[in-house]
Amino acid sequence: MAGPRYTSYPTVPYWNMETFSVDKWKESVQKSFKESNEAEGISLYLHLPFCESLCTFCGCNKRITKRHEVEKPYINALLKEWALYRELFGARPKIKEIHLGGGTPTFFSPEHLRELIEGLLQSATLADNYEFSFEGHPNNTTEAHLQTLYDVGFRRVCFGVQDYNETVQKAIHRIQPFENVKRVTELARKIGYTSVGHDIIFGLPFQTTEHVKETIEKTKLLSPDRIAFYSYAHVPWIKGNGQRGFRDEDLPTATEKTAQYNLGKQLLREADYTDIGMDHFALPTDSLYTSMIEKRLHRNFMGYTAQKTQLMIGLGVSSIGDSWYGFAQNVKNIETYYHLIHEGMIPLSKGHLLSVEDLLIRKHILNLMCNFKTSWSTETTQIPELANIVEKLAEFERDALIIIENNTIRITKKGKPFVRNICMAFDVLLQRKKPDTQLFSMTI
Repeated sequence: MAGPRYTSYPTVPYWNMETFSVDKWKESVQKSFKESNEAEGISLYLHLPFCESLCTFCGCNKRITKRHEVEKPYINALLKEWALYRELFGARPKIKEIHLGGGTPTFFSPEHLRELIEGLLQSATLADNYEFSFEGHPNNTTEAHLQTLYDVGFRRVCFGVQDYNETVQKAIHRIQPFENVKRVTELARKIGYTSVGHDIIFGLPFQTTEHVKETIEKTKLLSPDRIAFYSYAHVPWIKGNGQRGFRDEDLPTATEKTAQYNLGKQLLREADYTDIGMDHFALPTDSLYTSMIEKRLHRNFMGYTAQKTQLMIGLGVSSIGDSWYGFAQNVKNIETYYHLIHEGMIPLSKGHLLSVEDLLIRKHILNLMCNFKTSWSTETTQIPELANIVEKLAEFERDALIIIENNTIRITKKGKPFVRNICMAFDVLLQRKKPDTQLFSMTI
């Protein structure tokens, strides 16, 4: 079954543009900033879209180029966009989290990345226990990248591994030897990074359970602090030719994918990794594990995070911001982005303002995605469609995937792989208007 990953609710295809406007987005940002900045601070997500080559498994917004002269204009634009938001705040922002995503953040030179971060922090205050993280490509992340970002406050890095099998790597156009991953992982630890993560994907073209086993066995040799082990999202109808570097019949069947996931999960658990939310695993020493134990785990457009903030500002092409009361996504075209920034406009393309019902359902879905549990025991946690939702959940209960008692739903150990499907029962927008075409990737 296809379904959302629920990095937001409502999910992007169900955003209501009729009630959204740039001015209303600005108002929601100002409201959220006043409510939360002093107490907890804000988060920043920066999308750095450039890559030197195309990985055919990737569903992200990217621009393929080997021309590194694109770096400086893009950083200038990011800092101008940040200045537009600072004007809205009306006070000095306190930054709790920064994440650099892509694209390939390490496409940028260490010097330009330093200029970017120092430019962001120049007119901001750092929150206590702030966390800066970035996504690194093992093939082009240098010691200078790691040291420079460490010097400006970064302590967490995540490296995209995907799979170590050469046939799979050729199919997804990501030739990346184990030695490269070993080099950057050990360099990061030597410099002082406290959390090194690896991303592993199952369900890739030509991938087998044996490939997954080999990849995880090699990963265990490096003992990353956290691991994202997730299903390849095959959505070529959305992402176009980037995901057509292989045939549909080259992909594992649903049964094969399930076997890959179950084997990988078993191997990770045997290596002392604990399931964190959906598709994430962490060692007991990692902050993601601690946040789960302390019920502080949060999920947003950056995925799972140990740092919860009410306000997250997205900077750069295609970035999505979250004010808690609304979502807004920037334009995806770089030239359009530059034009709007030059005109002094926040470069939005679409968004959604959350209704009272949206906010309530969002809380339930967040509870399920982060804690595998939610409750509707009080009047303020109940929604009109509750009877229909409970009816849809009955099938999961019969299959022992959930337990419902005392107006509380708890996802069982057996049910954790199906958390996306269980959340779909709460997704009243999806129920009211089922899509005519497939919008989402398969849940497993």
